[in-house]
Amino acid sequence: MTEHPSIRASAHQRFWKNRRVFLSGHTGFKGSWLTLWLIKMGAKVTGYALKPPTTPSLFELLKLKKDMNSVIADIRDLERVKREIKNANPDIVIHMAAQPIVRESYRIPVETYETNVMGTVNVLEAVRSCKNVRVFINVTTDKVYENRELGKSFKEGEPLGGYDPYSSSKACSEIVTAAYRSSFFNPLEFNNHGVAVATARAGNVIGGGDWASDRLVPDFVRAVLSDGKIEIRNPGATRPWQHVLDPLNGYLMICERLYNNGPKYAGAWNIGPDLKDCKSVGWIAERFCELWGSSKSCSIQKGKHPHEAHFLKLDNSKAKKQLGWYPKWDINEAISRVVEWTKAYEAGIDVREISERQIRDFEGRRVGRL
Repeated sequence: MTEHPSIRASAHQRFWKNRRVFLSGHTGFKGSWLTLWLIKMGAKVTGYALKPPTTPSLFELLKLKKDMNSVIADIRDLERVKREIKNANPDIVIHMAAQPIVRESYRIPVETYETNVMGTVNVLEAVRSCKNVRVFINVTTDKVYENRELGKSFKEGEPLGGYDPYSSSKACSEIVTAAYRSSFFNPLEFNNHGVAVATARAGNVIGGGDWASDRLVPDFVRAVLSDGKIEIRNPGATRPWQHVLDPLNGYLMICERLYNNGPKYAGAWNIGPDLKDCKSVGWIAERFCELWGSSKSCSIQKGKHPHEAHFLKLDNSKAKKQLGWYPKWDINEAISRVVEWTKAYEAGIDVREISERQIRDFEGRRVGRL
């Protein structure tokens, strides 16, 4: 097995130490994990987001506020976004703020579009007005593609779409980013503007500390912690599952490449798991119960549910070939890490300690091509 030095933790740490980072969505699940990792590497982080969306909250449990500049504000407020990015004077802007729940988007479609589309416009406008920004990355989703259920993996150049308001709003966010890249941050004119722009499309992320509603693994966690029932909606639906640290590692690598190599790495990236880790909802449920050590069984949730894709997989070959990014933790490892984290939380162990240890374990994992 040949190691890929480009993903070693030491490379990350050297790059990110004292780097000024503006991160929207820092109080959410993925944002909290990324904030912790950036702080751990010595980055100077300014976060911009609404108050933590859940109780309990990973952001609050990790006590991140004391180690960063945390701005609680709405991404839809253009003037505030501009002001805070100007004050932060970042080298790198990572845009993760979003309304991220498919089922919630059916309930609040207008707010979903305002947040996911105009929020992206606002951050890009702020980047235009801040002359020191060198990198902008917009984190979207695997659901941005036009999914006609043909049973194939999606590549970056395939048509965008979206059946539901969430998916289509994130596809719109991709289109907005591409338009700003062409119009204001064109790679052919990089020497004039100096900003490299990319988007990243991840799979269904799981990890410790996710308490979002209407998401599979958080529903499992709530059920086992409260001795409740485990119910699933679509046991046959197949998704690209991955531990949260794997896509975050990809985002960090994209930022590093954009910063060091300018427009060469601009564009869209699939940061999804290997095909072997694309499992059905039913399989994930059974494996979670097995690793938890629970005798619980799953039942199908009754009633009518909004449309959700049946089959969804990402082709990650571009990221492997051009970034040297490879998934480090397979689905079994990912679920076991969720179980480990949740059991530590249940036992009253400091979750920042367990989270930092999982990051160290992840950084120490070597991957490569056979």
